[in-house]
This record gives sequence, structure tokens and C-alpha cells, in this order.
Amino acid sequence: MEIVLATRNKKKVEEIRRITADLPITVLSLDDFPDCPETVEDRDSFEANASKKAVEVAMCTGMISLADDSGLEVDALGGAPGVYSARYAADATSGNDPRNYEKLLKDLKNIPSHERGAQFVCCLAMAYPDGRTRTFFGYSRGRIGFEPRGKKGFGYDPVFLPEGFNRTFAEMAEEEKDSLSHRGKAVEKLAEFLHSFSKHKEN
Repeated sequence: MEIVLATRNKKKVEEIRRITADLPITVLSLDDFPDCPETVEDRDSFEANASKKAVEVAMCTGMISLADDSGLEVDALGGAPGVYSARYAADATSGNDPRNYEKLLKDLKNIPSHERGAQFVCCLAMAYPDGRTRTFFGYSRGRIGFEPRGKKGFGYDPVFLPEGFNRTFAEMAEEEKDSLSHRGKAVEKLAEFLHSFSKHKEN
């Protein structure tokens, strides 16, 4: 089965392909469909944004589409930056992740360690060309550190320490991060659905 991933973010495409390597799917990206326009992420929830992207790309390509909307929710900030994670800093641009996590660290400057709880949230939306959708959620609890550490990953990875660890996502090997990450957990639910769907077709 071929699925179009509704993004041109090369790091996100690489991560999704790595996590779904054992699934019976081939992951394409919007780079394979240059005529598809960018989706404006103007909804107020991860699910709404992911579903909007997935439906628009499915209609544009005529293929099953998979869209991801994810972000960081920080307890001390009332759940911010949330759906605005990618553009938390006013001057943040695509591929300029440090602007966002530097603003986050500044906003948490006077917050002690035990009050720096946070979670990554991922919603995967799978859309069919006829407009039907299914969504799958994944969460990763942890806390925000006091300084960026590590050079792997992307986004807020250098400042997020998953629960039970004293290393950030950016300090972990890819396989270790995948097993703990919000995106990895959402893909696990997608995998369960695809496997049950395949068995149903066989029967």
C-alpha cells in the first residue's frame, strides 16, 4: 500500500519512514507531488490540523494520505505552546528550531525543576480520497531541561527529557527515541489498525 505523507519536512519524512519500516506500506511525501499546495494549519487542535492536512492531500493526490500534527504542551505554561509549537517564537522560520526552544527556556527561566513537566503530543490522521478519516494519538511525558543538550532529532528534542531519563531526545539514538516518542506511539496504533485491516481483507 502506498501512502502519501502530507509534509515536505525531510526530517519528519525520514522519521516516519524509519518507524513504519516494518509495516506493509510505502511512504511517499509531498516532494513526490510538487503541485499539491501547502495546507494552512489554522485549526485549534492537533486532530483538526492533522485531519485538514490529510484530507487536502488525499484529494489532491487521489491516494491515501497520512498527516501528522504534533507539538509540546508545558504544564507551567497552561499547555502552551501546543498547536503553535512550530511557530512559538515570533521570528521562528522553518528549520530554525533553536528560536522556539530558546524562547521556551526563557519563559521557564524561574520555574524549578519539579514544575517543568511537559508532554509531546502527536496526532496522525489517515484520510482516503473520498474524505473518510481515522486518527491515532501518541503521548510522551517528561520535563523541560534548563539548557539544550544533544545534536540529534529536531524541534524541541534538545530540551525535552522523557520520563525516567536524564538525557534529552536529542542525546538518544534514533531507535531509543522512536520507542519513547509521541510519534512512535501514534504509529504503533496506526500499525495495529493496518495489520487488522490486512487480516480482514485476507478473510
